[in-house]
Amino acid sequence: MESASYSFFTLCNIAYVSIPPHLALTLAAAVDEGSLEAAADSLHLTPPAVSQRIRQLEQLTGQVLLIRSRPVRATAAGMAVIRFARQVEHLDATTRSELGLSGDSITIPIGVNADSLATWLLEPLVDLADAHAVAFDLYRDDQEHTLDLLERGVVLAAVTSVPVAVPGCSVRPLGAISYRAAAARAFAERWFREGVTPASLERAPLVDFDRRDELQNRWLASVGADPLAAPRHRIPSTADMTAAIRMGLGWGMVIAIEGHDHAQGLTDLGGETVTVPLYWQQWRASSELLDAVAQRIQRAGRELRPLG
Repeated sequence: MESASYSFFTLCNIAYVSIPPHLALTLAAAVDEGSLEAAADSLHLTPPAVSQRIRQLEQLTGQVLLIRSRPVRATAAGMAVIRFARQVEHLDATTRSELGLSGDSITIPIGVNADSLATWLLEPLVDLADAHAVAFDLYRDDQEHTLDLLERGVVLAAVTSVPVAVPGCSVRPLGAISYRAAAARAFAERWFREGVTPASLERAPLVDFDRRDELQNRWLASVGADPLAAPRHRIPSTADMTAAIRMGLGWGMVIAIEGHDHAQGLTDLGGETVTVPLYWQQWRASSELLDAVAQRIQRAGRELRPLG
């Protein structure tokens, strides 16, 4: 049986527990792989040893950390431990790199919204990859949902529209992306012949990014139209969504920022410009490399200039 290598002491009647990194990493492997058996294979352990490590960790913390479903899932407490495990992995990798103990590049997982990826984010990532031995693992999601990746410990940092920090993370403001309601000229002439009214908007097809995309709904509500009435096409790619709008598949909210004005050549449907402020959130237990990434991305993000 493995011994529990942790310190435990009491000060002023408060118990302090140090989480053993190897136990936290075992929990993270179980969630990553989806089962204790698969985690055992990845860690070169036996399934009973993996199960024993997780039981030790649950006894140590006094909380259920893993739901033994198919696939296994972390509880809220388990996700906190997994975030710690990811930080251990990152700090271990950066320390080994600084000591010359590893020839491998360091991988930094980042949560990012599709529109940032399609417009301004790649340039600073290229600069950083050239200047540092770093590889980027990008996880794409809606800007309102990239924080879920941080909370689950999947990424070290994220571009998000949420200014409230995830526990254990810091927040830095970036710029903003603005969107205009637009359509191809032929589409506008067909569907909005008598004007862009709530009634015509509730009949005209629109193009969404995916089911989480709320931009069109926000704009429709702002002009008094029922956001749920119109038929929708869903195209989960910024470039392809814009191309579909240009080809007349439907109207939609298109990017309108300096240097990336996707509304050019389209008919503006009026109404308000929807502006989405962006923020950079990253774990507080950072490193010199992660701080350099944050500074470069923040500088690029602050250069965003919304139009209108």
